[in-house]
Amino acid sequence: MTPSGLASVPQHHRVGLFSAGLDAYWPQFNGLRDRLDSYNRRIAAQLQSLGTEVVNLGLIDNPEKAAAAGHAFRQADVDLIFLHVATYALSSTVLPVVRRAQAPVILLNLAPEAAIDYAAFNQMRDRTAMTGEWLAHCQACSVPEISNVFQRCGIAFHQVTGLLDARDAAWSEIAGWLAASRAAHAMEHNRLGLMGHYYSGMLDIYSDLTLHAKIFGSHIEIVEVDELSALRREVDRDAIAARVALIHEAFDVQPDCPPAELERAARTSLALDRLVEQHRLGALAYYYKGTGIAENEDTLTSIIVGNSLLTARGVPVAGEFEIKNVQAMKILHCLGAGGSFSEFYAADFNDDVVLLGHDGPGHIAIASGKPKIRPLAVYHGKLGSGLSLEMSVQHGPVTLLSVAENGKGSLQFVVAEGESVPGPILEIGNTNSRYRFPLGARTFMQEWNRRGAAHHCAIGVGHRHGELAQLAALLGIACERVC
Repeated sequence: MTPSGLASVPQHHRVGLFSAGLDAYWPQFNGLRDRLDSYNRRIAAQLQSLGTEVVNLGLIDNPEKAAAAGHAFRQADVDLIFLHVATYALSSTVLPVVRRAQAPVILLNLAPEAAIDYAAFNQMRDRTAMTGEWLAHCQACSVPEISNVFQRCGIAFHQVTGLLDARDAAWSEIAGWLAASRAAHAMEHNRLGLMGHYYSGMLDIYSDLTLHAKIFGSHIEIVEVDELSALRREVDRDAIAARVALIHEAFDVQPDCPPAELERAARTSLALDRLVEQHRLGALAYYYKGTGIAENEDTLTSIIVGNSLLTARGVPVAGEFEIKNVQAMKILHCLGAGGSFSEFYAADFNDDVVLLGHDGPGHIAIASGKPKIRPLAVYHGKLGSGLSLEMSVQHGPVTLLSVAENGKGSLQFVVAEGESVPGPILEIGNTNSRYRFPLGARTFMQEWNRRGAAHHCAIGVGHRHGELAQLAALLGIACERVC
């Protein structure tokens, strides 16, 4: 039992499904209900094939069933509801479901075939049977009614229009909604650790923590640098040796890295793992000078390697106390895209590319080749020295994501799709990569900056704008696309 006396309930993502129909039809049209039930089972199977747990309530065809369905979905704690319009259905059989369930709604306007076989249809002798056949194809009929009622009731909804056939483009859209919903679920149950304070003067990265809790639902846990330093004292020599060996496996350790620095980084990495475990953190933003307390300064100047290992394991870590950007990194991780901490480094107008990177941790799981560890005598703009990470993001399609405050009391996504391309980088012990955008380097930089993104962003592999736009829609925020 938890301290409050409530049992801890494991949380996992699940979706609800129901098909809307009208019970007045069943005695009138033989076989219609069975046919619509088969559509429902087909959709459920296809959703399950996409790796989703489905709470399927079948065909809802009157207000009494609708009220019961709303309670059932609420008890099942579904994250998303797929409302399949199977035939004409009264809006009164739909509204009670979504009002009670209080989950985002996707209207599925999916036809069983691309078109009715008009010749065969018109050769039918029995006009009642003809009407029943038409009703098995009239999914589009009720969607305007349901949409109107949802809008008037202030219920947000989204639509997918197409075919039941799993090969239809509609199912790519449905898969995107599932990915977005999983990400929203993960963010809502994430525990974000904050350690230290902001980098003094970086006004663009200061953020409203209550706003993040409102939009994402994440728990925010304030942790102390002193706790991390205390955990470092408890690390034994054998564990340090094993972690140094792991560092050699994960990184291309350059010959000029002093053994003492590797041991220092290993000790801090092990303490970080323990800190994350104790506070059950799924992400961490940090910055701390440690001035005047030698132990804390020793901790903070040896943190980059351990933070990079954590980021690769799905616990993204952002420096400079960049709360908005660690959220962006976590979102891209939830979408399977990685998410590496970056900022604009330089422009190469000869090759029409932009260089982006950052000092500190990077997402080594999406690196091009084995990331290097180099010793730095100076951490530019920060105190101390130690080991640093040098890597480029793997070549191919990429997405830039910024979680930005819009100046109107909410957050928004700023998104750009481009390509990570080969070529020379700055070998200065930082992460940095070359990116090409369809707008060209000049226009891209101007358009990105015009959207109000802060100077940090997260970079993930693959083109992810579609899923990010769907996630923004589920969260009720804007998604600004640059390219």
